[in-house]
Amino acid sequence: MRITEAVFEISAAAPRQFPEPDLPEIVFVGRSNVGKSSLLNSLTGKRALAKVSTTPGKTQLINFFRVNGCLRFVDLPGYGYAKVSATQREAWSRLIANYFNADRPIALVLQLLDSRLPLQESDADNIAWFVDAQAPLQIVLTKIDKLGQKDRAHQQRELLGAVQALGSGSTLLPFSALKGTGKEELLKTIFVAAGM
Repeated sequence: MRITEAVFEISAAAPRQFPEPDLPEIVFVGRSNVGKSSLLNSLTGKRALAKVSTTPGKTQLINFFRVNGCLRFVDLPGYGYAKVSATQREAWSRLIANYFNADRPIALVLQLLDSRLPLQESDADNIAWFVDAQAPLQIVLTKIDKLGQKDRAHQQRELLGAVQALGSGSTLLPFSALKGTGKEELLKTIFVAAGM
């Protein structure tokens, strides 16, 4: 199955602004600058659907996108090293917690990890939380094109071990927005999770 239509719905700053929970939702989660917007644009074939920035913390609201009229992509604010105030970080944390506590029809959580880095503490905390919550989880390794074959294999082994140590049974799906690596497999994973 392919994405033939993707449209921006709303940027939500509070639960009252969330759209009706009437479609299966695919949630994109990751550190600032991990490549969430690039991945979204690559999957949908729309270069500017999600705004791409080299500045960490650009996504500050929860962005909802309607896909093929039958499912929804949900882009959460990045976390980690964004240079924002403690007050802003706390507001983002509350907003994200409100989303996960709002009984949304979450079909799949895509936890994005930068393939070049060891597992970061903030990512580990997220994965552990999703494991505890028994959330449907798929881990995606972004920027895989930045690594040579040997480094790629090493990083995948290291990250898989770290993720399994947290109790996650998720596979690691390598992805490159630049080269399209992993796009077909990820689309298949999304549509299967959404029951399509």
